Amino acid sequence: MKILTYTALLIALASTTASAQAPQAAPQSGGSAQILTSVPANSVTVTHWYKQNVYDLADSKIGQIMDVLVDHDGKAQAFVIGVGGFLGMGEKDVLVPFDAVKITIKDSNKWYLVMNATADALKSAKGYVYDRNATTWIPEESAAATTGMAPSPGMAPRPSAR
Repeated sequence: MKILTYTALLIALASTTASAQAPQAAPQSGGSAQILTSVPANSVTVTHWYKQNVYDLADSKIGQIMDVLVDHDGKAQAFVIGVGGFLGMGEKDVLVPFDAVKITIKDSNKWYLVMNATADALKSAKGYVYDRNATTWIPEESAAATTGMAPSPGMAPRPSAR
């Protein structure tokens, strides 16, 4: 009888230990994360755009990338480009589609950003200001209506100026 009891106890312990060591399934919330083993071909970093000058087709500077807007899936959708002004005074921010700005290479493989637009076209475009409370860009007229005054660079600085 002792042997049967010890055998049953040994089997019970062995099965409990085995089940405790079995891997537990992680809760699934839309699939497992992928980990890359190499850098994707032809990829560039956001720093290839952020704070970089943008030129027109005639190689004249027309603005500077102030922000990159991405959607909830992480896909780049638009650029915020600072145009006009001098030393930050009188400058306004406009939105352009992400694919409107192209990387061009010239002179000893140095790259720069080019857009098929003119400085005047960008200066006459609708302006946007960064709303720190909503953490998003809003039209200048919305900011003026909300505060009762015209937006100023100090009222809603760009995200990089925070």
